[in-house]
Amino acid sequence: MRRLGSRRPARRARRTVAAAVCGAVLAAVPAHARGQEHRVPHWQLEEAGTTGARFRGLSAVSRDTAWVAGTGGTVLRTTDGGASWRNVSPPGAAELQFRDVEAFDARRAVVLAIGAGEASRVYRTDHGGASWTESFRNPDAQASYDCLTFFDRRHGLAMSDPVDGRFRLLTTSDGGRSWKVLPSKGMPAALDGEAGLAASGQCLVASGPRDVWLATGGGARARVLHSADRGLTWTATDTPIPAGDPAKGVFALAFRDRTHGLVVGGDYRVDQASPGAAATTGDGGRTWQPSATPPPAYRSGAAWLPHSRAAALAVGPTGTDLTTDGGRTWRTVDTGSYDTVDCAPDLGCWAAGEQGRVARLEY
Repeated sequence: MRRLGSRRPARRARRTVAAAVCGAVLAAVPAHARGQEHRVPHWQLEEAGTTGARFRGLSAVSRDTAWVAGTGGTVLRTTDGGASWRNVSPPGAAELQFRDVEAFDARRAVVLAIGAGEASRVYRTDHGGASWTESFRNPDAQASYDCLTFFDRRHGLAMSDPVDGRFRLLTTSDGGRSWKVLPSKGMPAALDGEAGLAASGQCLVASGPRDVWLATGGGARARVLHSADRGLTWTATDTPIPAGDPAKGVFALAFRDRTHGLVVGGDYRVDQASPGAAATTGDGGRTWQPSATPPPAYRSGAAWLPHSRAAALAVGPTGTDLTTDGGRTWRTVDTGSYDTVDCAPDLGCWAAGEQGRVARLEY
């Protein structure tokens, strides 16, 4: 068993999230669950210890259970709120780069490895990672898969960069145990250079039983594509996120229901500014409005705070930002480096990133 650090104060860094986060989170917490008023929510950070993997895949099941997936074919799981982490990596996957993980509970999860041709693979476990089944290995050298999402425990999609001028979709109806390529006739043509940006496992997200959104970058315009029929037909909409370069675009989507969503992104290069790198929608992605006060830098992951209609977090290599007005304005509340963030219905919010960094929002 691997541990992501000790609980002794000398080996654990605690980054206090600003009072604004406290107010936003406590507003979302039912009164009976708030506990003592002096307890301020904060990221509780655990260093990776023996693993230096970069975790861009994250699935928050609850405050106790979370899965992370990253470089070196690494998959870790905790069931005790981060006190300990078990290395449950699929055997023989050390050369793979996992960029997404979707977990249904403490035992069942699906992970996606990215890359051209056979480097793109999907694995599923029903035994908490004690054993895995490879359910898909990409046979097409032109395809390169970026993200996956599930509508429920059975139905899901995985997306590839364009093949023959259109984004390619895989579909599953048995929880990721088998996959097939969807017809591309309902997919709009891709722009020159357009692709998915696999930075956080959030370039493909679903809300409800049929709606799904796909985020793009690398083209002349940063777009969001929407399907209301589980990926059979799509419409594309331009966003105000900076584009026109392979390093720019929409890196993460977050929807709190089928109409209200937000996007974050920018330019991932550390020496480049990322102005205007957030936007919101109130009509399911048909139109997008730029944030009046966006995050100050590139952000790669985003998540709505549970049970809140207005509060969300965005994370990136230079910090965490909070919005309390549905994405219109953001302010930085932490300077730690994270690539992805996810929240569970029981108020369990987690973040993960480089050098094995994993944190849980403590209340």
